[in-house]
Amino acid sequence: MQKRILSIAFIAFLFSIIFIGCSKLDTTDIGSDLLPAVDNVNTFEEILTINATQGVFNPDTTKLNGLEDHVLGTINNDPLFGTTTADIYAEFKPTFYPYYYGNVSARDTLVGGIDSVVLGLSYKGFWGDSINTPLQLQVKEIPPSTGGLWDSLGINKELNYAPVNRNSGVVIGSSTINIASLGNYVKIGNGKDSVKNQVRIKLSQSFVNGFNSIDTNATNPYKSDSLFRVFKKGFAIIANGTGNGLLYTNLTDSSSRLEIHYKRKIGAVIDTTYSLFKLSNFSNATAAIRPSSTANNIIRNRSGFPVSNPPASEIYLQTTPGTYANLRIPALDTLSNRIIHRAEIIIDQVPFNTQTDGYFSAPDYLYLDLKDSSTSPTFPEKWKPLYFDLNPNTAYDPDSKVNTYFPGGGIDFLYYGGYARNKKDVFGNPIKYYNFNITRYVQQIVTKHTNNYTLRLQAPYNLIYPQYLPNYIPYNNRLAYGRVKVGSGTNLNYKMRLRIVYSKI
Repeated sequence: MQKRILSIAFIAFLFSIIFIGCSKLDTTDIGSDLLPAVDNVNTFEEILTINATQGVFNPDTTKLNGLEDHVLGTINNDPLFGTTTADIYAEFKPTFYPYYYGNVSARDTLVGGIDSVVLGLSYKGFWGDSINTPLQLQVKEIPPSTGGLWDSLGINKELNYAPVNRNSGVVIGSSTINIASLGNYVKIGNGKDSVKNQVRIKLSQSFVNGFNSIDTNATNPYKSDSLFRVFKKGFAIIANGTGNGLLYTNLTDSSSRLEIHYKRKIGAVIDTTYSLFKLSNFSNATAAIRPSSTANNIIRNRSGFPVSNPPASEIYLQTTPGTYANLRIPALDTLSNRIIHRAEIIIDQVPFNTQTDGYFSAPDYLYLDLKDSSTSPTFPEKWKPLYFDLNPNTAYDPDSKVNTYFPGGGIDFLYYGGYARNKKDVFGNPIKYYNFNITRYVQQIVTKHTNNYTLRLQAPYNLIYPQYLPNYIPYNNRLAYGRVKVGSGTNLNYKMRLRIVYSKI
């Protein structure tokens, strides 16, 4: 951002814009590109202390649907934030009913039943230590005794959800995953096809035998979706052992599937092939095929680790399901009226260990919102978006009762900030830092004496303000991806602060 000196006349012109037409303050360029150099004659700088206190989202009410990336894995060795386990529950089902194997038009027939079954998951990325500790996975069947229809239509489940009795299922497959090898091609279908970026877990012979016994069942589950859902409730994919990272998968991707391998006979020729059971999502589901249910059960255990009882000089921020901090800036209550050229909150990472901070990287984005001081019996504690500065080019009103409470054009991150940047600390260590442009918000406080709200700092996966609409607003972080220790307002070397560049009136 190029800095340039503003003339006294131009400052006076800005003054008239602010105070004669201050209702248009959110559409001016003050605090954006019009930032004069601090000369302590016409333009000054002031640093305000921020009082920060640690918080934890408990419970975390974030919900996930089957179309979003899911998380799978174990973090067993994060010395700052504790352990994480992430399990996936999903139904892979026939894509049509009544279902049959093979190709009717080619008049092929099965030879000797089903040979093998492989559960495949698409690989969409990894966070954590992918080198030193392989990831161990188990697959269980969700038992028929699971109460109710956990695949109820249209229900998106919270991150602490898991089907009833899911741990009583029989282990039908296990695998140790080497993350580095997932980019290699694997031959399947007797060498006729190949896949890469796919986790493959071969299921047990006892599970295969269960499929081969279908023909002898009095009620054939291949006749309809309702019958098949009774026959197979779905799969629990569990991170059950070693591991120090989280794997990302999309269950609607073409690589996420149940591969059923068998031999078929076309005329006199016996050939090896496979059929696929998939996640039936909202795009391929019909009235006769209920959308497959999915759930991502992510459990954080922070007990006994620094995040659970941090010193006053440190704040621990963890991406959803995560933690947060409440911020108060008392000096704003008595700050004199002035022209605010820039007001930015600056947040610095407190380094711990170069290797550990590299594996467990900082969140890509942080986010600030406001504690709503209004009362409501339905929502005793409410939060709302920051006024003015999320997007200065889009009109929005955080107090609106309709869709305009949030910028329709989304957040302008180049103006607002909030994303991780690189710098070196006073000791020469590489660290991440974040800044938030809250210029217009602060200008309103000092000019109109509007409320100086408590701020909430977090690293969300998505945003929700239930007092307005029950819709989630996607944010720029991946689920459970990122954590960082930052300095609070009392930290000597990594002080969280509000920097104000201003001119006197």
